[in-house]
Amino acid sequence: MKITLDIDQLLSEGEITQTEYEKLSELASKSTSSLAFNSLIGFGVIAVSGAALALVPTPTTALAIGILVLVVGLALLRSGHEQWKALSNVCILVGALMTGGGVVTEFKGSLASILTVTAIFAIASMFARSTLLAVLATLMLSASIGAKTGYFHASYYLVIQEPIITIILFGLLAIGLYQLSKRLSVEYERIALASARTGVFLVNFGFWVGSLWGERSETREVIISDSIFAVLWAIALIVTAIWSWKNNRRWVFNTVATFGGIHFYTQWFEYLGATPSAVLIAGFLALGFAVGLRSMNKKMRQNA
Repeated sequence: MKITLDIDQLLSEGEITQTEYEKLSELASKSTSSLAFNSLIGFGVIAVSGAALALVPTPTTALAIGILVLVVGLALLRSGHEQWKALSNVCILVGALMTGGGVVTEFKGSLASILTVTAIFAIASMFARSTLLAVLATLMLSASIGAKTGYFHASYYLVIQEPIITIILFGLLAIGLYQLSKRLSVEYERIALASARTGVFLVNFGFWVGSLWGERSETREVIISDSIFAVLWAIALIVTAIWSWKNNRRWVFNTVATFGGIHFYTQWFEYLGATPSAVLIAGFLALGFAVGLRSMNKKMRQNA
């Protein structure tokens, strides 16, 4: 556990003695020096890996460098030396990303390659205690059913090809990981919750896309209409909001409130259009929504 303290202020207020102040200053200095040293070596690892890949830009090169850096990171982590922990985490993160990129590129983004990279990220996240890798593993899993994002000039887009499968798969994943997190130590609990929260986002993205275009077959025939998705999404948001309120889960409550606003305004402008009056009323509603959300957050903090 890390605690941030202003030891100068504590000394001036008489909360600590001069001897305690000097001891804490010495410990902080050692920690800062170790972090700076690890950071410099970490940047060196990234620079060398990037330069080598630039010289020989092939998937095989990315795989070889990624596996090497990943093994070095795991070896440093297993050595048990606390001063190498930051560097080992950098190596595991960089190695996993390069290995994943190499695998996907080498095998042309096949389903097997995506699932393999998902497993690599998930395992690496547990070794490195990395919530970032846990999130990336969850996002890679979504790619196995066609989810993706993209960018072109001044525009971003989100693609959810299988709304129903996305909702079911990541809904079950989020619930399962949340239940699992209750039985894990603090470090692993963070990883499970990070992946579960990513699943919550993907479930809502599935509902969002479904509420606009519905679920369609390969022949573009409508299987489930957009209106059904809109109703089911509203019900899911209300049920989840009630659960999060009763269990004092502020992150879930705020996330549900955010997507509730997205759902409401999506339907609002779909049916009313972006007319001046519709925009004006929507603005007033947003202000009221923000005030209400702030009040409810305050109550949840008090309950906590």
